[in-house]
Amino acid sequence: MIRFLGQRLVTIPFVALGVVTILFFIFKAVPGDPAALAAGATATQAEIEATRVRLGLDQPLVVQYVNHVLGVFVGDFGYSTTFRGNPLPHILARVPATLELAGAAIALTILVGIPAGIAAASAHNRWPDVAISLTVIGLLAVPNFWIGMLLIAFLSVQWGLLPSFGNAGPLALVIPSLALAARLIALVARMTRGIVIEELRKDYVRTARAKGMRRGAILVRHVLRNVMIPTVTIIGLQTGYLLGGSVVIERLSAWPGIGDLLLTGVSNRDFALVQGITLVFVVGFLLINLIVEVLYRFINPRLRYA
Repeated sequence: MIRFLGQRLVTIPFVALGVVTILFFIFKAVPGDPAALAAGATATQAEIEATRVRLGLDQPLVVQYVNHVLGVFVGDFGYSTTFRGNPLPHILARVPATLELAGAAIALTILVGIPAGIAAASAHNRWPDVAISLTVIGLLAVPNFWIGMLLIAFLSVQWGLLPSFGNAGPLALVIPSLALAARLIALVARMTRGIVIEELRKDYVRTARAKGMRRGAILVRHVLRNVMIPTVTIIGLQTGYLLGGSVVIERLSAWPGIGDLLLTGVSNRDFALVQGITLVFVVGFLLINLIVEVLYRFINPRLRYA
């Protein structure tokens, strides 16, 4: 396991280097003068030139690239026009709120999606299966921001049950986490239903029934273990989607996470801030994939000795 973790962790800096390189040249190709943006709208030409020299934008492109890469790997993400300095401390200050929102969405997915899929499969072709399947189709058909707007309109504005924006306490987490988790719950429920139906038709299930084992015990002791690996896969992959999807939900509910900060950086044409947040997203996605692979080895012992 230690060797496996070491091999995976070694690749993360190289992937991060590739992302930094791509983002650097993309933003260099974007129209506009970074020095003029950093100096401000009322700056004179002399002030713009002084800002260009201070930020190293007067140097050759190769030198700028090397300095940028070296700076990123020591925690210097460049000059943010929004914060007038290195944006990394401000990005890191927003990370806990995004992790809190994503964690709540994943918890809802596990607590609702997996039991819903098992319940639908257990009542195959009966009314609970039809009701759950129709709900899944509906959740997959609508975007999460529309669900968030409906939740705000009814639970907050119409009925006054929950706060509609901000991070004022546990209740403020309900609406954004529900909106963010809705699609993932539907995906997990649909996939779990299909796998459980397939597993219930296999020989080992018929053998267990012939021995007198109850249906519930078969589901928990045998079928659920075979369901976990693909379920962990889809949840792990979709966690990266949660990080990206949180951008809209955080802005909709004024949640103080890095998704909301990313939109601020885009609207302000703050290249350093956008690059820093994108890199944080990428590294987070890589770490999530690593966690998923470690979970594989705990769920399926055969993978530990492969």
